[in-house]
Amino acid sequence: MPTDPLVQLSGVTRSFAGVQALKGVHLELLPGEVHALVGENGAGKSTLIKIITGALLADSGTLQIAGQTITHNNPTLAKSLGVAAIYQQPALFPDLPVTENIALGLEKPRPWHKVQWKQRRKRAAELLAQVGATFSPDVEVHRLSMPQQQLVEIARALGAEARILIMDEPTASLSDREVDNLFQVIAKLKSSGVGIIYISHRLEELPTIADRVTVLRDGTWISTQPMAEVTRGELIRMMVGREVTAIFPKIQVPLGQTVLEVRDLACQTAGVHGINFSLRAGEILGLAGLVGAGRTELAGVLFGLTPADSGQILLNGQLVHIASPTQAINHGIAYVPEDRRRHGVILDMPITANTTLASLGNIRTAGLIDFAKERNIANRFVKELGVKTASIFNPVGTLSGGNQQKVSLARWLATNPRVIILDEPTQGVDVGAKSEIHRLMGELAKKGLAILMISSELPEILGMSDRVMVMHHGKIVGTLNRTEATQERIMELALGHVAGEVAA
Repeated sequence: MPTDPLVQLSGVTRSFAGVQALKGVHLELLPGEVHALVGENGAGKSTLIKIITGALLADSGTLQIAGQTITHNNPTLAKSLGVAAIYQQPALFPDLPVTENIALGLEKPRPWHKVQWKQRRKRAAELLAQVGATFSPDVEVHRLSMPQQQLVEIARALGAEARILIMDEPTASLSDREVDNLFQVIAKLKSSGVGIIYISHRLEELPTIADRVTVLRDGTWISTQPMAEVTRGELIRMMVGREVTAIFPKIQVPLGQTVLEVRDLACQTAGVHGINFSLRAGEILGLAGLVGAGRTELAGVLFGLTPADSGQILLNGQLVHIASPTQAINHGIAYVPEDRRRHGVILDMPITANTTLASLGNIRTAGLIDFAKERNIANRFVKELGVKTASIFNPVGTLSGGNQQKVSLARWLATNPRVIILDEPTQGVDVGAKSEIHRLMGELAKKGLAILMISSELPEILGMSDRVMVMHHGKIVGTLNRTEATQERIMELALGHVAGEVAA
């Protein structure tokens, strides 16, 4: 297999309005290599990738692709040289079938050209088979799961004879089984000589998949090392420029009275049944389980998105009826959803408006928004939560993932809740932002807020929870005290191997 680099960047710089996004960065990708690219949000990863794909031009430095020195890169040129990118949110047409999505990425438009439908479908089926996809090329994309859509994009990249594949947070929303399948596809691509630049905040998966790793910090190249020679702790130190000894800074606080109690709750639409648990003031109750266990669905029932068919919800000992999110908010329940970009924030709106969307009744005067109150609320939470922004009037879409999550949290804290449901609170954020969000959770618990935390990351569940509740097939199958909870015990419950209440 040839060892000449597929991609080589040397001394690359790029600035935006006087802000230096990249400062003399180096990167090399070899054939058949998975090269991990890591760094906190804002480290320069996205800018570097856009320079390789031709979406941006470097201010200085050299870029070589497939042995050619590129002076004026653009997306068409990069694609012709074998560059393809697969982002966390697939760039597909949801209402078109898989065949059409693959064809649109491969075929060049020609006037008066008759579409060869049979050949197009056959080609799509062949490419899907290469990546191990088992679904039909005739299915519409919106009917596919996220990992299936990723396979469509990989198949399209293979059809375009891509030799340089960029994968941006490909496992952020995948289950462990789906991650294993993706890694098998990556292994096949490696064996065929494809080079992969792999961006991920999930540092624990890098030893399994990566050959080398490059660390960026504040737009600067820090180090490139063989993955086998660097530990997770060393990576974190290089990424953040400081020791992060407490990614899970659990604050032990005295627990107060029971705030939320759920008795025999069931909802056929959500697929949950027989739900019983309690949550106390100052407590962080972790909710674990495999994908499809019903964790997010339970959150939707508690928040009134899919009202319960039967059972009881009590707040501070009083029976309440929650048939809508408005009623949930009025009773002091807040919900920070899993997909912050779709449901947590409105990217094109400023921080001010995002912060007050759930509490507009508190800033209205004679039916009109009091913008002075809105600014005061936004300024307060930007300061309290440590949101990094030059102005509260900046669109939320200009913020890093961790800061977007803080704005999403601010929106619900502005409602003065008694109970807050956090669904995957640190998904897709870097280790520095993860530590900050965990610190904020501890501070909220210290103030007496009752927190229900849903997470797919067992270290997060174990590190932050006072108790751990485990779901399987829409039912709570066990509750563990902090001292009893281990990864093995949680997985036993999540897989349905152990039934019944383990600890109150």
